[in-house]
Formats: sequence, structure tokens, C-alpha cells
Amino acid sequence: MEQYEHIPLDRARPDAQRFINVVLGKEKSERPPLVEYLVDDVILKPVITHLLGRQWVDRDPQNREAMEKYLDNFIAFWRAMGYDFVRYEESLPFREGELVGQDPTGLDGTRHWRDLHKGAITNWEDFEQYPWPSVSAETFANYEYLATHLPDGMGLMVCHAGGIFEHLSGILSYEGLCYALYDQPDLVEAVAQRLGELMWDVYRQLVELDNVIAIFPGDDMGFRSATLVPPDVLRRYTLPWHRRYAQLAHEHGLPYFLHSCGNIEAVMDDLIEDVGIDAKHSFENAIIPIEEFQARYGDRIGVLGGIDVDILGRRDPETVRAEVRRLIEVCHPRGRFAIGSGNSIPSYIPVENYLAMVDEAQR
Repeated sequence: MEQYEHIPLDRARPDAQRFINVVLGKEKSERPPLVEYLVDDVILKPVITHLLGRQWVDRDPQNREAMEKYLDNFIAFWRAMGYDFVRYEESLPFREGELVGQDPTGLDGTRHWRDLHKGAITNWEDFEQYPWPSVSAETFANYEYLATHLPDGMGLMVCHAGGIFEHLSGILSYEGLCYALYDQPDLVEAVAQRLGELMWDVYRQLVELDNVIAIFPGDDMGFRSATLVPPDVLRRYTLPWHRRYAQLAHEHGLPYFLHSCGNIEAVMDDLIEDVGIDAKHSFENAIIPIEEFQARYGDRIGVLGGIDVDILGRRDPETVRAEVRRLIEVCHPRGRFAIGSGNSIPSYIPVENYLAMVDEAQR
């Protein structure tokens, strides 16, 4: 990382309202603002310690003092990298089928995967015995800390971690959900209803926090060539809840952005016209490059991100810089555009590539 010590860290001039105005098409900007969805701690740590010169503290939900030091570092990272906001999410502790194994990247030690074949709920007896979590003051402790410790000019983008489809397919398992849609649709309805209500209880309190500038959830509903379940299933069990959350955000003067991986072309008009999303995040060149998506939908919603994770993960910093320049040249003049990764910054992204992206975007 020594080659990136020249990156100026005093360029930060956070202006959260400007970011929102640009994405909503209310304001033009000299350059596109930066946006990001998630940055893995494996990336955060060397930037925090090496470039920012701060002491790293592991995230520890059981230790309030350690947790607040982690959050202080978290804020410092987002500001120093040039973002106008901090994005933060936590999930209620839903019990879902999970597999644990060695991280194939060799970076994280162990890694957790969804069990696609067996979920925590497979029948009505499981449903009745399921340990549904509760929403309490503790649910919001970290959100509230961030909201009250932001530097001047910065805002907070928040959500319940994991969307309703992700948790529905996690609790039932993907295979179990597919069978239940035909064998036990009433069970699918009941699980979706319980999930939606619990997440509603989270969102109705998140929108009341100080300095919140947007609700920005993630709900991966697609894979390479299509939606993970038939579009009508999403329209029945998933999209109505997103519509309620978007309406809640809009009633509080907040935009509703959506991160969703995969090919969700079949429900894009639903998301724009019925749900009412204000911007879309998560783009993969093999599915639809962001510039093509923007040409198709950019007069109706904002587009966020766009630097393909394959480029970030496997190419060199100069190739990353060239891609940043290319997308700015194509997408920025059209407006309603913020630049960042096409998905997120996972542990296997070379730190120098991430830094090349944010540095080039601010040149």
C-alpha cells in the first residue's frame, strides 16, 4: 500500500444533501459523487491502520466500548475516502440454514454460506416453534451512535440488513421455498408476513433517526439470466413489502434506493412504477453494464456504482482507473449517477484496486 500513501486524505468535503440532489436529478455536479454498498473489514483494516494511522478495534457487539471504537473508525473511513455519507446495516437475528467452511480466498479464516437445501422452517410445526426475534432499543444502538457522531456535512444511509426475499429464502432455504410455493403457499405467505412485519417495525424507527438521508436496502432477487423465482412470486410475496417501506421513506422525505444482484429485468418496471424506488444499485457487466441500464432507465431513476467487481478483483490499478474514467465520461453527463463498485468491496478485492477507484473518481 506504500504506493498509495500519496493519495490526499484531506479532500473530503462531505455534502450529503448534494449527493441526494444529484442522484434524484435535482442538481448537477462537477464530478459524480462516490457511492458504496458494503466494504469488508479485511479492506477497512489496512486503510484504517496504514493510511489513517488509527488503531484497529474488532467489531464486538458484546463490548459496547469496543463497538463504539469500531464505529468511530467506520465513520473515519467513509469520510477519508471521500463519501458524503456512512452506509450501515444490521439484521435481526433470524435463524437460517447455514454452512460454515474455510474461506477459499484465505483471507477471512472461515466463511458462511446459505444452506440452499434445508431451512429452519419446513412445515407448520417448525413455524410455530421458530424463535422469531424481537425489535428492541438494542436493535438501534449502533444506528443511533452513528447518527449522532457524524462529521459536519455527512449523512447516514440505513436499512435492515438483508431484504425480505433474502430472508424468506434463507429461513425456508432456496430449495425449500421453491417446493413450498407449490406444496405449502400458505406457509410461504405466513413466513413472508411475519418477516415483513418485523422489518416494518425496524424501518418505522430508522426513518426517525437524525441525519438519515436515505433508506438503502439490499435484496438479491436474481441470478445471471433471470429472477431466482418467477416474477409473479416476487410480486406476491416480496415487492408489496418493498412498496410499504418505500412509501414510509417517502412520507419522511427520504429516497428509497435498492441494491439487488442478478438479472431482475422482469420486475424493473414494477420496482420503478409500483414500488417507487429512486435509484438502483448492483450491476454486473455480464448481465447488463451500468451504462446500458442507464440508457434504458436513467430518465426514471438514479444509477449507483457500476465498476464491475471482476475488474476490481482481477485487473491491475491502471485498468481500474481507466474503467472509472470511461464510466464517468459516459454516465456522468446523463445525470443521476454516482460512481463506485458494481456490487460491494468484498475481502478478495486488492486494497490497491479499491484505492485506485476512489482516487481516480475524485481527480
